[in-house]
Amino acid sequence: MRDQRNFTYHTSRLHVKYKIAMKIELHNGDHVFDLLADEWDPLVTQSMTNTPFQRLAYQRAWWQHCGPGEGSLHTVTAREANGRLTAIACFYNIDGVLYFNGCTQETDYLDLIVTEENAAAAWTAVLDCLGSSDFPTWQAMDLCNIPAASLTRQILPSEAASRGFLHEESVHEVCPIIPLSTTFEGYLENMDSKQRRELQRKLRRADAADAALHLIGPDEDVTQAVDDFLELLQKSTFEKRDWLTDGRRALFHDVARAAHQDGYLQLLFMEVDGRKAATLFNFDYNNRIWVYNSGLDPVNFSSLSLGVVITAKAIEVAAEHGRAEFDFLRGNETYKYRFGAQDTIIYRQQIRKS
Repeated sequence: MRDQRNFTYHTSRLHVKYKIAMKIELHNGDHVFDLLADEWDPLVTQSMTNTPFQRLAYQRAWWQHCGPGEGSLHTVTAREANGRLTAIACFYNIDGVLYFNGCTQETDYLDLIVTEENAAAAWTAVLDCLGSSDFPTWQAMDLCNIPAASLTRQILPSEAASRGFLHEESVHEVCPIIPLSTTFEGYLENMDSKQRRELQRKLRRADAADAALHLIGPDEDVTQAVDDFLELLQKSTFEKRDWLTDGRRALFHDVARAAHQDGYLQLLFMEVDGRKAATLFNFDYNNRIWVYNSGLDPVNFSSLSLGVVITAKAIEVAAEHGRAEFDFLRGNETYKYRFGAQDTIIYRQQIRKS
């Protein structure tokens, strides 16, 4: 059932003297994904946190396949007087606690979808909507995976204080990233010498075994490719096998289909004698490679270290195409630092009504 509330009021940007009018609408339920289908992604591409996880395909798929069954979805949108969509705040509510849609296990970055210049005014508008009688009852907000550079980290503490709410920020996790400002050869030269020699040795061994990199192209069957990826993912470790629920399988398929269609899916395989032996499920988006998940056949090809090799090959492809960063996403696994990654931090913002 569609349930939509809206009201209009005036709010002002931080450090800006003049007023801007915003029309605020509250959308309860997942109809919002269809309603905003033509406007969602264009706003994401302009937003202060422009990642694959804010895009419509991911947001819709996550809610459909991984969203908590006991939760309810509530999306606040802001529009300027001319009707232009300015902000999207997509939350779910469980037992009076609001979370960003996508929080937390499957998703690496989340934020209010808004441009930097409108961020302060939009957060004011969103919180006013959350405080209205139209919005379902809540007592706390628990917002995960907010990037260090996000203006949300500056805006929410002052907004909370002005409303008499309690606010707390904490480090949620790290996302190790490799800056890529040079060629692959230049990248290797900047590595720790011991790690460089070890990596070069593994690359030579894989070349000697005729291990070949295959990137799924625009005309290939993405459904079959994702099935192949998932088979290797669940073979990798017992933990990944148990993590791969039916909902997460469906999430991979839906997101891959949309990313493949829009040209930002990077699905890689290392093949030996025509057999797929290792895989990476990446996004090639916004001048960055986002390493979402991986898979490996540890029984038949363990001697070739193809998990290391395919990562190195992906870094090489990224450097060749001039990408600025190679993002390993959440987690401080040791192998990421062996490739020279440096930690960036994502934050958790908690607000509680006092």
